[in-house]
Amino acid sequence: MLDSSLAGFATGLSLIVAIGAQNAYVLRQGLAREHIGVVVAICALSDVVLISAGVSGIGTIVERAPWALDLVRWLGVAFLTWYGVASLLRARRADALRAADRGSTGVRGVAVRALALTWLNPHVYLDTVLLLGSIANHEGPTGRWWFAVGACAASGVWFSGLGYGARRAGRLLASPRAWQVLDVLIGLTMLAIALTLALG
Repeated sequence: MLDSSLAGFATGLSLIVAIGAQNAYVLRQGLAREHIGVVVAICALSDVVLISAGVSGIGTIVERAPWALDLVRWLGVAFLTWYGVASLLRARRADALRAADRGSTGVRGVAVRALALTWLNPHVYLDTVLLLGSIANHEGPTGRWWFAVGACAASGVWFSGLGYGARRAGRLLASPRAWQVLDVLIGLTMLAIALTLALG
């Protein structure tokens, strides 16, 4: 139970922390101290829905068609390998993360942007639904749900820490070097998970 939850937490966190439009937006809102609670809630709750869908959906498919797990597994290996290599290549460039220009935005506008950045990103379906669902099912019928709990907890911790900690850690997170180090760690983690899946 604890091992599955910790595995879910580590895997979920390694996927979530990759720099992207959603994380950049959460950071920007944190720096501006503008409706950050709404943004954090939308991102974290969306992940809960997506992770739950991935774990339950993939599980149903596997029960009806066991071969599907092998297919998803190798798709996961291919995607993780690409993801890891892309992160390592991205780390070679020292691109700074630019915080959005400060300005007053209504809560509705902030919520719509957060929803769009979450649900209109095709990678969220590959990462959160397909990939996490596939990895979770290696934990067994019960373990997969503890894995999901860990992944959901990682999402809540990350988005809360990023949003509410942005003011204190804004300079560090906005520096090109910090994102380079983060991308290297993410890339190595993704390649390690890909190897684990490939070896069965």
